[in-house]
Amino acid sequence: MIEKALEELDVAAFWERGYAILHDVYTPEEIAQIRQEAYDSRGGGGDLLANPRMRHILTDGRMASVAKKLLDTEDIFYAGDSSFTINGVQKGWHKDNTDRLDPNGPDWASSYTQLRFGIYCQDHVTHTGGLNLKIGSHEICDLKSGETLYVKTRPGDLAVWSMRISHSGNGMLLKDPDAKYPEPNEQGNFSPDEVAPADGDRIAVFAHLGAHDSHGKRYADYLKTRTYMVQAWRKMPYDDEIRQQARDAGLILRDMPAEVMNDPEAGLEELWKPFPYPGWTPPKASAPAAAAGSAAPAGSASTAPSGAPSAPAGGGTSTDHAKAVAGKAARAAARRGKGALKGALQGWRNSSGK
Repeated sequence: MIEKALEELDVAAFWERGYAILHDVYTPEEIAQIRQEAYDSRGGGGDLLANPRMRHILTDGRMASVAKKLLDTEDIFYAGDSSFTINGVQKGWHKDNTDRLDPNGPDWASSYTQLRFGIYCQDHVTHTGGLNLKIGSHEICDLKSGETLYVKTRPGDLAVWSMRISHSGNGMLLKDPDAKYPEPNEQGNFSPDEVAPADGDRIAVFAHLGAHDSHGKRYADYLKTRTYMVQAWRKMPYDDEIRQQARDAGLILRDMPAEVMNDPEAGLEELWKPFPYPGWTPPKASAPAAAAGSAAPAGSASTAPSGAPSAPAGGGTSTDHAKAVAGKAARAAARRGKGALKGALQGWRNSSGK
C-alpha cells in the first residue's frame, strides 16, 4: 500500500501547500493494532523508538520512505521526538520549528527540511477532532496567515506536514457541510447539536523526521533545552538493540537520551523561548506599563489589571506603583503559564497531541 501512496505523492504540491495526505498506508488491522498498543502504553510517555510496543511505527520504513521522496535525500534524521496521544485536549495555533516566531532565524533562511508525521486512528471525514492546518503558512512567520483547513483523514491515512506550518490539534467539524471550519477560539460558539460526533477515543501518533542537515541539528539542539523532552529521554534511554534497529531502518539516529542524561544544562526551559543564533539580538525588555498589560490607545483611560494594587496615596512614587503592577501581572502570567504547562505535560505524557 505504501508503494501506491508514494507513487501518488505530489512533491510539488507538498512544498506549495505545506502538507500532504497519503491514503491507505496502513491496513485496518494495523490501525487496530496501533490503537491497542497506545492503550497498552498509556502512562509510558513519548519517544516511540524507546517503546517496544510502538517502535515498529518508526522502524518499518514507511515514514522514512515518504521523507526521502519529499526531501530528495537518503539521509533521514531522527532525534527522539515522537509520541502518541489518547483523547488529548491540546488546541490553538502553533508551529513546531525552532524559530517559530522569528522570521530572521535560520529556520526561515532556506527551504525547511524537518517534517511532522501524523497517524489518526479514527475517522475524521465525518467526525470531529481532526487536525487543523493553515494552507501555505509554512512560508509565513506568523500564526494568522493562510486558509484554515480541517484535514479529513480516514483510518489508515498518513499525514505529513512541514514543521513550519501553523496547525492546531482537536479541530472541530460541523454537521453543516457548507459551514466554515471554526477557528480554535471559536469552538465555544457552537452547541453540541451543531458539531459532528467523535469517532470513539481519539488516538493519534506523531513523529519528527527530517533531512540530516543544519535544520535538523538546530531542531535537536533546541529540543535539549525543553523540560518535557529531557525528562522523557532520561526515563527512556536507548540500548544497543534500539540503536541497531534504528540503523537497520535507515535512520540517522542522534542519541538524545545519552546526551542529556548527565547534562545539568539540559531541559531548563519549561516554555518555548527564542533559541539564539549568530547575530541574534535578545528582545528588549518591555516597559513596566507594557508588562502590566496591553498599552491603552492614546487619549484613552488606562485601567490596571483586575486585582492590581491601587495607586499609592502619597506613600510611594508612580514608578513604584508601576513596578508593583508589573510584578503582580508577571506573577499572574507565570501562574497561568505553569497551569498551561501542567496540562500540556500531562497530555504529552500520554503523549502530546496535534
